[in-house]
Amino acid sequence: MPMLGVNIDHVATIRQTRKTVEPDPVWAASICELAGCHSIVAHLRQDRRHINDRDIRLLRETVRTRLNLEMAPVKEIVDIACEVLPDQSTLVPEKREELTTEGGLDVVSGMSKIGKMAERLAKKGISVSLFIDPAENQIRASAKLHAGSIEFHTGNYANAKSEKTRSVELKRISDSVRFALDLGLKVNAGHGLTYQNVTEVARIKGIHELNIGHSIISRAVLVGLDKAVREMLVLIS
Repeated sequence: MPMLGVNIDHVATIRQTRKTVEPDPVWAASICELAGCHSIVAHLRQDRRHINDRDIRLLRETVRTRLNLEMAPVKEIVDIACEVLPDQSTLVPEKREELTTEGGLDVVSGMSKIGKMAERLAKKGISVSLFIDPAENQIRASAKLHAGSIEFHTGNYANAKSEKTRSVELKRISDSVRFALDLGLKVNAGHGLTYQNVTEVARIKGIHELNIGHSIISRAVLVGLDKAVREMLVLIS
């Protein structure tokens, strides 16, 4: 059974629509942990559109599982990570105009810059993960850097419009997992996973953790956060 990391960004998104203090993503993280999740994921974006600096500092004080800080490989955010010391930093691509992360890091083209940022984090004792597409060239490049793990972008699988395309993308992820494991990398996966499509990905042998946010927070609006997390844990088990 893969572990479950819950991304709490969209709790902060709701808060920021009114520029107020609720709902508090720090409280949400505690509920997710009590429901049985294995880590808390939060993306500190450069534009601070949802999670902010205050959230990250309080999460570091209160999270009792593992705190996974998603971040662009830029000096400003890496400086904060090196001060706050999350358990893990997941380096992701970031565009100001995007609604959500649109694909994986291009580690092949950005190896020098990404490598320097990953090395800084690793020297602080922070586990480094790279968010990449399930492609052999990106996996090989990741294995050469200071990254103990990678996270496969599952958006193409999640957004597939036909069963044939979905099957192709699922096989692509499965093959990439085996390839990455052979290179000694720990493998996580996430993006676009829902209660309807998560089970097949969870069955792929070798995936260490699934990181899921939007679907869980969306369901929590209807059934409550505790129940939403527990239902997802049942599906991935």
